[in-house]
Amino acid sequence: MMDTRLSLALEAGHVSLPEVGEIVVLGASGQSLAGLPAERLLLVCDDVASANSYEAQGYTVLSSLPETAAAVIVFVPRGRLEGRVLFAQAAGLTGGQFIVDGVKTDGIDSHFKELRKRGDCSAAYSKAHGKIFTCQLTSPAVVDDWLDAGKGGENTDGFFTVPGVFSAEKADEGSRLLAAVLPEKLGKEVADLGAGWGYLSRTILERQAIETLHLVEASRAALSCAKQNITDRRAQFHWADATRWQPRASLDTVVMNPPFHTGRKGVPELGQAFITSAAAALKGVGHLYMVANRHLPYEEVLRARFGFVEELEGGNSRFKLIHAAKPSRKR
Repeated sequence: MMDTRLSLALEAGHVSLPEVGEIVVLGASGQSLAGLPAERLLLVCDDVASANSYEAQGYTVLSSLPETAAAVIVFVPRGRLEGRVLFAQAAGLTGGQFIVDGVKTDGIDSHFKELRKRGDCSAAYSKAHGKIFTCQLTSPAVVDDWLDAGKGGENTDGFFTVPGVFSAEKADEGSRLLAAVLPEKLGKEVADLGAGWGYLSRTILERQAIETLHLVEASRAALSCAKQNITDRRAQFHWADATRWQPRASLDTVVMNPPFHTGRKGVPELGQAFITSAAAALKGVGHLYMVANRHLPYEEVLRARFGFVEELEGGNSRFKLIHAAKPSRKR
């Protein structure tokens, strides 16, 4: 068994878990759960790939929060407000007590200081560039403001978003540029891979000829926002990994602004996998329209997967707009 910060802290007695009762895990996104009683764990994951991975390992993954828990473990996410929302949710499940585990680059030190203002925290156990500690709030009500903030609201573009989703405050520049150059004719069957909270999808659905638009998104929170923002009956929503998702029937067009980060780490292979997935989903006469940061190395995989590739006008020094056609459906 590989030792982790959590398993070491449990073994050393710096944090402890009750001997009976369900243990809810919030914010898990690939962390090892070694040392925990697997049969008592209930995981709530936002990312579908993480959820699928944990389920494959035999863990129970829930689609929503349970009503109560004997204990809660919070893995701190990258966003500060997103983390605070998880703390408030954890407090509501147990009456105020929960375990926090996070790394320095995700702000664990600032979370520790802020939580100490609202309750009691054990001494932090430091290991592997992170900290773990137990927090006991005076009552769940002391973090009601964090819980309210997590409910989300309308952003500057008039879309509903919640903390933690990509570009929550407004649509990112790349999506705006791509929306401006999409042609009027996209066909009947279209997909928005990595649809987020629905900015590009709303633009796509302005075309009356479209019969079905598939919104494929890995973040449960972002997809939930999209369901509020896109009420068109032609929209179909898929909580799925876009690099693995395939439609029942081949598509006329794929539109996408693929991610290229996992946390803070740049992973251009992720965008390349989106391109491969798009080619596999398209008809032989299908089209791909995408935006990417100009430095990203996508041209080789585009030429390998499509017989026609061109850069469209409308990009800038930061972003390139790409149209590809004549796909090869071989993965």
